[in-house]
Amino acid sequence: MKNLPLDPQTFIKNRQRFVAEMQPQSIAIFNSNDELPTNGDALHKFQQNADLYWLTGVEQEDTMLILYPDNPDPKYREVLVLVRPNELKEKWDGHRLRKDEALAISGIGNVVWLDTLDALLQQWIHEATNIYLNTNENNRKSSLVPVKDYRYAAELRSRYPLHNYLRAAVILKKLRATKTPEEIKILQQAIDITEKAFRRLLKFIRPGVWEHEVHAEILHEFLRNRADGEAYGSILASGDSARILHYHSNNKECKDGDLILMDFGAAYGGYNADLTRTVPVNGKFSARQRQVYDACLHLHNYAKSILKPGLMIGKYHEMIGVEAGKEFVKLGLITDADIKNQDPEVPAYRKYLYHGISHHLGVDVHDLGPSFYQPIPENSVLTVEPGIYIEEEKMGVRIENNIWVTAKGNIDLMKNIPETADEIEALMKK
Repeated sequence: MKNLPLDPQTFIKNRQRFVAEMQPQSIAIFNSNDELPTNGDALHKFQQNADLYWLTGVEQEDTMLILYPDNPDPKYREVLVLVRPNELKEKWDGHRLRKDEALAISGIGNVVWLDTLDALLQQWIHEATNIYLNTNENNRKSSLVPVKDYRYAAELRSRYPLHNYLRAAVILKKLRATKTPEEIKILQQAIDITEKAFRRLLKFIRPGVWEHEVHAEILHEFLRNRADGEAYGSILASGDSARILHYHSNNKECKDGDLILMDFGAAYGGYNADLTRTVPVNGKFSARQRQVYDACLHLHNYAKSILKPGLMIGKYHEMIGVEAGKEFVKLGLITDADIKNQDPEVPAYRKYLYHGISHHLGVDVHDLGPSFYQPIPENSVLTVEPGIYIEEEKMGVRIENNIWVTAKGNIDLMKNIPETADEIEALMKK
């Protein structure tokens, strides 16, 4: 990480929350992600398993966490497992954590080397009744490769077939959806860096610049502010490309009279910002562009106003769909008759708004949280990102902020980032 050291209390509290949900006489085991090859002997940049990071703050590969709160030996109630440093390997690949460094990051007092784990683990498992194992239960997951968590689960089941196996993901979905004040502080730092990048872009964008040049400005601002990098692949979509939700080519010239939709966010301290703004390339919205933009901003503000703890996520999206239908009639995109005669499974508004409005945000961009059929939990952080995509006008608009949903009302963590058409035009003039 490029960021300054984080307070280990963040991860200590996360582990305490997890342990409080465990059944008695249980052991929980978490693995780091695999290092993944590209071609030849090259590897992709390592990305830590989000659950392991959330519990420890450790980003190093070949890492494990063992939680056994009922271990008869108190010093083994939480154990961090690291690969033993190798002097020759460090000459090639860089420094590996020592035990004291891992303690400073995670707050875990007992660190053991990976090559000593098997003998220790066998003793602990024989004392336990239940084994919590972790697997990826994100509804959006897509992987053809059997990852380490799955391989390890199969190995343990083979070695210890008579234990009771439980899903750590059930607990993690509940806990990771609700953010602690420490997590909000880190997330706000990612958002503040993202704001700096956006304000920089308003001074840079003009007819004739290319999307990849806009991307370069973002990367420069992120890295100079100690961001880990991008939270996800930035989307810089000008003109008709703005209708492509995950446009990553970023290789078109920005033309006079077009809009450019910019969806990007900084990663900082393992947490991710997620911002979308749509601005006129020439610094001024046309009358029609402003009409569509203001309609999108209305939906954005409406969604923020109804977002609250306890609201069913499905109902929330349904309410926004009704409001979107009204706005699209005003824009001349659909008619009242279209709404009256629409298929309930495919409402008329879906032609121009064909994605969900919100997702959870945290150590994953699409973070763990309750399903579509469950209520929004207190202290969750969700994106609010309505869009309007008009194929016949070769136009796409989306506006996205990150909202902390509390019992006392919503807190817009991006409230300082300009979003009205007037604000954007004024800043692009400077």
